[in-house]
Amino acid sequence: MLDFGPTRSLRKTARSHKAESDAKVAETLTLNHARPSQNVLAVLHVLGLLIVIFAGTMLVPIATALIYRDAAIGAYGKAMAITATGGAVLWLATRHAQRELQVRDGFLLVTLVWSVLPAFAALPLMFFMPDLSFTDAYFETMSGLTTTGATVLSGLDRLPPSINIWRGFLQWLGGMGIIVLAVAILPLLGVGGRQIFRAETPGPMKDTKLTPRITETAKGLWLVYSLITAAAILSYWAAGMSPLDAVMHSFTTMSLGGFSTHDASYGFFDSPLIEAVTTAFMLIAGVNFATHFLVLRRRSFQPYRLDPEVRWLVIVLLASSAGLAWFLWLKGVYPDYWTALRYATFNTVSIATTTGYANTDFNLWPIFAPLWMLFLSTFASCAGSTGGGIKMIRAQLLFLQGLREMVKLLHPQAQVPVKLGGQVVANQIVFAVLAFMSLWGASVTIATFLLLATGMDFVTAFTAVIATITNTGPGLNQVGPATTYAVLSDFQTWVLSFAMLIGRLELFTVLILFTPAFWRK
Repeated sequence: MLDFGPTRSLRKTARSHKAESDAKVAETLTLNHARPSQNVLAVLHVLGLLIVIFAGTMLVPIATALIYRDAAIGAYGKAMAITATGGAVLWLATRHAQRELQVRDGFLLVTLVWSVLPAFAALPLMFFMPDLSFTDAYFETMSGLTTTGATVLSGLDRLPPSINIWRGFLQWLGGMGIIVLAVAILPLLGVGGRQIFRAETPGPMKDTKLTPRITETAKGLWLVYSLITAAAILSYWAAGMSPLDAVMHSFTTMSLGGFSTHDASYGFFDSPLIEAVTTAFMLIAGVNFATHFLVLRRRSFQPYRLDPEVRWLVIVLLASSAGLAWFLWLKGVYPDYWTALRYATFNTVSIATTTGYANTDFNLWPIFAPLWMLFLSTFASCAGSTGGGIKMIRAQLLFLQGLREMVKLLHPQAQVPVKLGGQVVANQIVFAVLAFMSLWGASVTIATFLLLATGMDFVTAFTAVIATITNTGPGLNQVGPATTYAVLSDFQTWVLSFAMLIGRLELFTVLILFTPAFWRK
């Protein structure tokens, strides 16, 4: 006769484990159901602290106002007090929700930081210029923090030095924030440029960190960024800029932002030497700062050679500069090739790296030249740099995927891997890039149609969207380098402000917040 005792015991134990498991699942579901509001409060707690810290950055324009004894000194005290108080109240009101943030929380925090800080940054401008609307002030500071360089302000030469320094310092802060975001934060969120496929490609963006901890990585990047900025300040001063202009333009060069202290931008200086120095630093800022970090740490230029983006960045910019110079000379825009080369090189590198400086009104050139430069702005900067656009490495993958598809049409059974830097890139990475490009193209199309619906002409609408979503600055026609974005209506201004935000934060980071799945648990 069989003994079923052990079997009954096992069944009893199994039922007991199942009951415990069900209880744990129910508890988890309960916690998850309550988590969305808790998540938001935890994110707001961190945001409050960041706002308080941001208030401290207003000490820079305050110091400038004291040095130059300008009329804007009173604006910063009020703005700083409001910003610090607002951040402190938010931090204290949500202190009970303090906890470690999860990956999902990162999307919300990053988007809120880049959306909320421009509102506080706009306060000094509004206090000093009471006629400036909140919409225009927000656009100006969003343009600053996203390192876009599109401006609604005119009469820059007559503004107090502290106002211009504040605009430039916002771009410098935004540029460093973007570098840390790209290298240290977005990899944790699984989005961004090169970090999407960091494990499959060679170079400094692999899973092996630049330093063992993210905080150490951020410190290293801050050091590199600050050292190169200091070198730019000294170089500009030596080339003939005033100390104020040297500091301001170093801030906006290293951030690839493009704000200037002069309405004529670099046309004010009319100096081939200053333009040459600026071109060199724009190229440096267009390279992955993680690569610069490795070059300094290893005291070797080999990381530049191993970086698959740097080679193509240099080739594309040199070839485009030489080609556009030839085009402008043949069209009779300039009397000789060398003059054409001077203007073509500076403006091509400036627009392609999404800086946005101009030493002439290229809006008056034959349309092919400025459109080609805006085309370059969509991809001609490296991931991990302060540049905007889709980044060079995505463009490389799209090109390689196109070649692979053509080969497979001829040889359907062939195995044709996509290789970058000598290593195979997984298909899922290629698909992710294709998805990003689909979303990027859709965003450009929708924003352009929104502007067209308001009665804006096509060239202005399309180039304004490209110039803002790539964080470049000047477009064509009504928003060319010799004009400002002040001609836009409030609705048009907000559309382009949003374009700057999603372009700077790599689209997914922002747009994922509008999906129901993000808020479901």
